[in-house]
Amino acid sequence: MQQSPEPAIRVIGLGKTYRIGLSGDRPTTAVEAALRKMRNPVRKGSHTLFDALDDLTFDVPWGEAMGIIGRNGAGKSTLLKVLTRITAPSRGRIELNGRIGSLLEVGTGFHPELTGRENIYLNGSLLGMTRKEIQRRFDEIVDFAGVATFLDTPVKRYSSGMYVRLAFSVAAHLETEILAIDEVLAVGDAEFQAKSLAKMRDVAKDGRTVLFVSHQAQTVAALCTSAVFLDRGHLAYHGPVAGAFDLYRDSFEKFSLEQKDSSTRPGTGELRARSVEMGADHFEPAGEKTIHISLDANPEMVGKYFVSCHINDLNGSVLIQCDSRVVGGWYDPTRTQEVTLTVRTPWLKPGRYTVDLYVCKNGILDSWEGAVGFEVLPHNPYPELAGDEALTRGLVLGDFHYKNG
Repeated sequence: MQQSPEPAIRVIGLGKTYRIGLSGDRPTTAVEAALRKMRNPVRKGSHTLFDALDDLTFDVPWGEAMGIIGRNGAGKSTLLKVLTRITAPSRGRIELNGRIGSLLEVGTGFHPELTGRENIYLNGSLLGMTRKEIQRRFDEIVDFAGVATFLDTPVKRYSSGMYVRLAFSVAAHLETEILAIDEVLAVGDAEFQAKSLAKMRDVAKDGRTVLFVSHQAQTVAALCTSAVFLDRGHLAYHGPVAGAFDLYRDSFEKFSLEQKDSSTRPGTGELRARSVEMGADHFEPAGEKTIHISLDANPEMVGKYFVSCHINDLNGSVLIQCDSRVVGGWYDPTRTQEVTLTVRTPWLKPGRYTVDLYVCKNGILDSWEGAVGFEVLPHNPYPELAGDEALTRGLVLGDFHYKNG
């Protein structure tokens, strides 16, 4: 495809500021609101300003697959929403030298009452494509998504996996020059994720530009030719992927210390974790790992809650999700709780690991990233010795055996 000599995307001094209302200052009834307005008709509502993005400047060349990485709250998804014109910037300038297709959240881009077939045509029309252009790619879109049986079913009846498959297929196959994808692909199964990454590589090889948000280092490394690292809305790095993840790893210690103050952590705050501790600071690869969690009480909270621990490698890839719901772990908020999580498998490779803790009910009550860290010792858990090449592939070690006959 033929492109202009200008970069696919040019961002200059980009900023996005949100006004956040102070809930404690709001009237709780219509009468109270009316009385307050009568007493002080010129008084404005109290709010604070939050800079989700601040002074970002960078170019993205044609044919580049650029990863956008950073911790939760760094501004990754906000940047994609601004670039795809879902939300307007507060300041700065964005130059897009081509049409942009996007897949940012499950539920965006499709009309729930329309069928899969109708939504394909609707999306193409919104991108400025003619009916003939859409028809030319129609069979390819349906085949890639694997939803031919449900093509004339309203998408509100699709599972999240079906929805994502069709939405990604539409975004990737319709003839846009720029493709923006958020971590929504994690909803799909492993086979579809691999097929999607291969498709995005093909898109970049064709000279189109890909923007990709992910926490998963191996996914970004497999797809992207460059990366930006965002730190609290600021552009901390723009360059090769390896450099971005070096910065991500280096930022862990500072981030972990900041998160110890529960008042600064995300979540509603209705109930917080008081402490998270490991049974030891180092473990054997095949040894049990224990995590002790102390949780505060909230006598006014109704209904039980659950906890979920994510064990991550130093690149931020989630290796194990330990959600208490799947083993019947529901906790009473009216009294303090002391919860112990024991992880037996898979075996972890030697190296440094971190634990994120989420306390949840209907939403997230407390989100404590980097709550604790631990080391896995450089010992071989297998009975036979072999060269390094026998252990280097894969993110974890497997408990397996071969049998002859």
